[in-house]
Amino acid sequence: MAKKEITTQFKIQAPGGKATPAPPIGPALGANGVNPGQFIQQFNEATKSLNGKVVGCVITVFKDRTFTFEIKSPPAAVMIKDAAGIEKGSGVPNKDKVGKLTADQVKAIAEEKAKELTGHSVEAMMKTIAGTARSMGVTVEG
Repeated sequence: MAKKEITTQFKIQAPGGKATPAPPIGPALGANGVNPGQFIQQFNEATKSLNGKVVGCVITVFKDRTFTFEIKSPPAAVMIKDAAGIEKGSGVPNKDKVGKLTADQVKAIAEEKAKELTGHSVEAMMKTIAGTARSMGVTVEG
């Protein structure tokens, strides 16, 4: 099988299982030569178990207008908000603390995102997640 020629590769974030072709997703797909209806149908089928949790997606478009996509884990900030039970991060994270995470919760997030983080050990990845949490005004205990 001959290797297909890639024309573009781009990233989007969409709610798993509940994506719609409305902006901002539809126009981004159309501008890159992807049929929005076809993509949304395949993406929702692949992510229906995530039930609205925002996930990243890398879409590769080929010269013959076919495409493939790879589902990434949700952004660290989304996972931190879920674990801490908060609606959004703090506007002034150094003064206003909006939630708390335990070391076990940080470790669980680091392990779930392990293949996308650059740390060589779980401890290094936990520091990355803890830093993101601090920048959102979430206190990490332990």
